[in-house]
Amino acid sequence: MSGRSKLAPIGRAAALVALACSSLLLQGNIGRTSNLEQRLLAAHNRERDAAGIPTLRWDKALATSAAEWGDYLVQINDLEHYPDDPRDADPEGENLWLGTRGHFTPEDMVGMWIEEKKHFKPGVFPANSRTGDLEDVGHYTQLMWRSTGSVGCAVTENKDYEFLVCRYLEGGNVIGERPF
Repeated sequence: MSGRSKLAPIGRAAALVALACSSLLLQGNIGRTSNLEQRLLAAHNRERDAAGIPTLRWDKALATSAAEWGDYLVQINDLEHYPDDPRDADPEGENLWLGTRGHFTPEDMVGMWIEEKKHFKPGVFPANSRTGDLEDVGHYTQLMWRSTGSVGCAVTENKDYEFLVCRYLEGGNVIGERPF
């Protein structure tokens, strides 16, 4: 047997894949926030698909609404949910995220909401938190709400932070209903 390993062709193939991926990064084709809309939607839909829940569609009007609220959050430099309108028969759902500017990918941002799954327990909303605190699962349940069909998100930023606002129709987290 020669001194060559049988794994050498696999190593060369892996090196070629790594080179191809790094060349895309060097060319600027893949960046931390490139293809933002598609990546945010895909992050939502991977989790929904894994649970057997219908995937979401991207909604430009929701994304515009999210961007407007994101601009407000940048101004106040804090997270605050959009005020509910008691006259709205079908209010939008909303998830908010805040992180240090330049350090998180879209998948990281949505992933932090998905991490709440560890505290989720099936049942009727709002009794879905293993900890007893709805805030430990509220982002996750909105993301996974079975009757939600569309989402639109926007990332806004100031000198220190990035804000992700996602809006959902139909809104979730409805008391007395099962999330999924």
